[in-house]
Amino acid sequence: MRDREASDAGRFIAVTAARMNERITEVSAAIRAFVEADIAELAGDRRTSELLDASIEANVGTVLNALRYSLPVAGVHAPPAAVEYARRLAQQEVPAAALIRAYRLGQRRLTELIFVELHALDIPAADRITAVERITTILFEFIDRITEQVVAIYDDERSRWLENQNSIRAVRVREVLGGRKSIDVDAVTETIRYPLRWHHLALVLWYPDSATDDDAIPRLRRWVRELAEAVGVAANPLILAADQFSAWAWLPYRAEPGDPVTEIRRFVAGRQGVPDIAIGTLGAGLDGFRRSHRSAQRARAVALARGLPTATVVAAGDPGLATAALVGTDLAETRDWVCEILGDLADDNENDARLRDTLRVFLRAGSSYKAAAAEVDLHFNSVKYRVGRAVARRGRPIGADRLDVELALLACHWYGSAVLRPPR
Repeated sequence: MRDREASDAGRFIAVTAARMNERITEVSAAIRAFVEADIAELAGDRRTSELLDASIEANVGTVLNALRYSLPVAGVHAPPAAVEYARRLAQQEVPAAALIRAYRLGQRRLTELIFVELHALDIPAADRITAVERITTILFEFIDRITEQVVAIYDDERSRWLENQNSIRAVRVREVLGGRKSIDVDAVTETIRYPLRWHHLALVLWYPDSATDDDAIPRLRRWVRELAEAVGVAANPLILAADQFSAWAWLPYRAEPGDPVTEIRRFVAGRQGVPDIAIGTLGAGLDGFRRSHRSAQRARAVALARGLPTATVVAAGDPGLATAALVGTDLAETRDWVCEILGDLADDNENDARLRDTLRVFLRAGSSYKAAAAEVDLHFNSVKYRVGRAVARRGRPIGADRLDVELALLACHWYGSAVLRPPR
């Protein structure tokens, strides 16, 4: 008896599927309208809309054939049109969640339409219940399997597309930085999806080689996006992998911001897993884009030469850093010059470090003991004593070579042991 009911229900299901297949275009259009009304992300260009039509009709045809001929779910494959539509959405950065929801809504609407058609038939109550149960099960299994396939295709295409786009973007950005060929600013802006005519703040970010893993670049990308949101940029930041452990980034602003360096340092403070960061100077337009990056690179070179601890932020605009970067082009020569200018004051030990720092502040303050004392938070007499000791350690008074002394002290401040005489 049960076999007969199943057989009769199967026959009614087949008739229903055959009748719906005769007006598949109409059914597909109804499903599309239902889906698009709920998912705004699916609104696309003409080609995308055509693929959506073809995808829905192909999927509906696949499911109706499964109902009509009792096809096994194990053998079903996503139709070519559905595959192409999934790839198209991946390329247009439509979220995968929108694609998944489209299939769920399509399943719901198709189920409703099939039931309307089924109810139009003169079917015994028991057969109707069996048919409804079988239709519901078959629709779920087939849509679930097709969804799984198209989402996997979407993910593969998204990864490939991003890799390709990032490669193209990297080439174009390096061309811009190189400055060796004329640049169509608007065309490049569209290619790299970054507003080159705006104001820019370049960053170089990195993790020490020994303190990271293969996840360094994704971590840096996530970190820059969080930073950009926190400091209120006007568009998405531009982020490129420089190597396995470091990245270049630019933060875009429509107008010149107030004090983004302070905002970045405030964002970094107290956070875990923060990379080292070198911040460039603010720049506007194409030239500013390049200059900001170059200054960030110089700031990073100083930080690396100094061997600063991790989670350090250095900025090209920090007092004396730009000059130190120029002075330290050849650190071996700089070390010899520093030792010549400072004498024994160039020894690498804590006592001389305190004397150098006090003398540096004193000279920068216009040789004012009072101003220097306020800056280093020492008594007037303590500053006077340290300055005297520093000059004594140098071995000669500061006279006509004052500028050389200031530059040498500045190099010591930024490069530390890299330009000092090793302990004897």
